[in-house]
Amino acid sequence: MNVLGIDIGGSGIKGAPVDTTAGKLLDERLRVPTPDPSAPEAVAGVVGEIAAHFSWSGPVGVTFPGVVVDGVTRTAANVDRHWIGTDARALFAEATGGPVTVLNDADAAGLAEAAFGAGRGHRGLVLMLTFGTGIGSALIMDGLLVPNTEFGHLEIDGHEAERRASDRAREKHDLDWEKWAGRVQEYLEHVQMLLSPSLIIIGGGVSKKADKFLHHIELPGTTVVPAALRNEAGIIGAALAAAQAAGAPAG
Repeated sequence: MNVLGIDIGGSGIKGAPVDTTAGKLLDERLRVPTPDPSAPEAVAGVVGEIAAHFSWSGPVGVTFPGVVVDGVTRTAANVDRHWIGTDARALFAEATGGPVTVLNDADAAGLAEAAFGAGRGHRGLVLMLTFGTGIGSALIMDGLLVPNTEFGHLEIDGHEAERRASDRAREKHDLDWEKWAGRVQEYLEHVQMLLSPSLIIIGGGVSKKADKFLHHIELPGTTVVPAALRNEAGIIGAALAAAQAAGAPAG
């Protein structure tokens, strides 16, 4: 099944048609800067622009950087706070003219990695963590998603984890890769203690720089690997979620 996947980020909104059976983009992705302020109507306008660019009339999957329950956005940590309580599914459906599925951005990346990337064929508990502006998380058990986990907001030593260990924190505090890896190590030890995952997948922009920090991380009992799909994971996962919502076999 072919579905348009759209990934809403803090700095850019990216979209492309996806073959959800193969987990591949069918066209070059289009990226549009995220409006500032990132109010619902402005973002919906970009989502509609991306759909129009591809002349899309079928199902659409859209990611959102926050908690999403039944198509309604419940939190907005890194986007305009007017999103809280917004019926995003209805808003995007009006903008695109087709059926829309909305889910958390890290959840979408986790679905994609589990189906087509670093977690493909892996049984047991898989934790996807995306390190960027914050820390997003996706928890997957035997291929099934437990949505909206938000493990980036765990408190460690009196500090919210993503304020110390996100990629933005690395840049803000001018940390070299080894020092930042020490913070990530502390965070991963904490989530390992809570969840005992057999596999942790490191995503976000840092995944393409894994050679700079991953060798500094040791987590006995848990395999830690970089994401395979990188910047395409959100788009592919959004499309996959929409295909699953439509009842199509995928993966």
